[in-house]
Amino acid sequence: MSKNSSPIIIAEACQNHNGNHEILKQMIHSAAEAGADYVKIQAIRSKELAQRERFEEGSIDNNGVPLTIKRPYKTELDRLSKLDLSLQDEVWFVEECKLAGIKSMITVFTRKTAYEVKDLGFDAVKIASYDCASFPLLRDVKQWWSKVIVSTGATHNNEIEEAAKILQGTEFAFLHCVTIYPTPLNDCNLARMDWLRLFTDHVGWSDHTLVSKDGIWASKIALALGANLIERHFTILDEDKTKDGSVSISPSMLRKLKEFSNRPELERFDIIKREYPAWKQSLGKKNRELSHEEILNRDYYRDRFSSKFDGKIVFNWEEIE
Repeated sequence: MSKNSSPIIIAEACQNHNGNHEILKQMIHSAAEAGADYVKIQAIRSKELAQRERFEEGSIDNNGVPLTIKRPYKTELDRLSKLDLSLQDEVWFVEECKLAGIKSMITVFTRKTAYEVKDLGFDAVKIASYDCASFPLLRDVKQWWSKVIVSTGATHNNEIEEAAKILQGTEFAFLHCVTIYPTPLNDCNLARMDWLRLFTDHVGWSDHTLVSKDGIWASKIALALGANLIERHFTILDEDKTKDGSVSISPSMLRKLKEFSNRPELERFDIIKREYPAWKQSLGKKNRELSHEEILNRDYYRDRFSSKFDGKIVFNWEEIE
């Protein structure tokens, strides 16, 4: 990742392959043809899903305000089990990316999975927002990858500062994101990228805006503001055929995003000002507090998966004695 090179575009396959090998293959080649620099999969292991009683029914206070979200274990396990990729699938993915001429990336959700995939040949590793403050996991991936991409949504300032200290010595990047799905354009807080530049030259935006309403405008605005990386959910299926369809862009939109990223930064900004006069609504604040919805999501997702070491369940943020 070079600060002065063209911005990096990451096509996030996420759950949009529906566990189908052939769909994933088509996604790899489609992303490559559209000009993406990386295509990324998620190392979901449904067997690592943690069962936590408080999310079975959720809870609200006396005023009806949610205190915990409702996400029953069995329902989530059944859904995720259809998305599992084996180690053999992940080896195949790396090789298929090479054939397509695109770099490979993987999101790891547990320390055990990070260890399992470290030697499979992925060009970079991604740490999801809810693990930016999982410092033992960060120390693990630092040992095994030189390119580490970390989303920072649902993470407090002091935690981001500590994550940056841990990752010194790697070519790490911070992605600003907002962990509201979908993210309204006026909640994007893209000015936050300026604060993240205190810690690394490689700063970008992971975009979860609603495609049917906002298209790729949030990503374009981020690029006009100097983003070095853009991560965007990507699909070759119709919106209603996958859980993440509403926040995922098509191959044609990915191609337009790549073409826009290749323009000089000043030209990008001129286009935004001319074609999207309401662009300032996406700026928000450099220094912001997490919303109630983000805190609820953090509460659920931070402990969503766990590793098992010597029969003991260990979450990513826990030190192993």
